Amino acid sequence: MEKIINLHIEKLPEGFYLATSDTIQGLVVQGRTISETIEIARDVAKKLIEAHEGQEDQLITFADNFDYPLVVGL
Repeated sequence: MEKIINLHIEKLPEGFYLATSDTIQGLVVQGRTISETIEIARDVAKKLIEAHEGQEDQLITFADNFDYPLVVGL
């Protein structure tokens, strides 16, 4: 089953990216690129959800249609 987790990603002054989530308490990850940060966040989120079994009902279930913010650099 897939769940939706909202990430907040910000670029740090050191050049790394930091991702946190209000959806999953304790999710704080850092990566060299945005895609690396998202990949690490996915792994950490999965482990946090597994560690807190029974609380995943608070997460939104992935639907057949959804909105996705697409960022396009110009």
